[in-house]
Amino acid sequence: MRWLLPLAVLLLAAGCGTLTQAPPASRSITPEDRRPVDPRAQEVAMFALGLLDTGYRFGGKNPEAGFDCSGMVSYVFENAAGLRLAGSAADIAKQGRPVNGEGLRPGDLVFFNTRNQPYSHVGIYVGNGRFVHAPSSNGKVRVDSLTSGWFATRFEEARTYFD
Repeated sequence: MRWLLPLAVLLLAAGCGTLTQAPPASRSITPEDRRPVDPRAQEVAMFALGLLDTGYRFGGKNPEAGFDCSGMVSYVFENAAGLRLAGSAADIAKQGRPVNGEGLRPGDLVFFNTRNQPYSHVGIYVGNGRFVHAPSSNGKVRVDSLTSGWFATRFEEARTYFD
């Protein structure tokens, strides 16, 4: 019985390993910012989490029909923060401002190159290195890690829409 706690600590530490494949140097993932989060941005993150397991549908813009990535982002921003972001992931990436060196905060958007096209996928950062998105694979809104090998190697940029 005395070995259970040390074993649990060891297993937890083993799960905190480094990436096997780092993101490209020109597009690195910025560490999380510890400054206070705008209440609207926090509401965006919480609202997005409330959509987990909603179905995927190409061109979908509401939970009843299902979402694609940009439809989910537009729906969340309009309903949670009263901000209108419309169009494709690439269109949404033209709005807001780059996060750059200040660090990610919940409610920021993260963009990926998933089809050999810049800004072809978008998700909502919710904190702790994780984001909510509507991927076509697995057919449901879900949470993924920015540091997973697949997403880390396709990360384009993060943008904020709040002060």
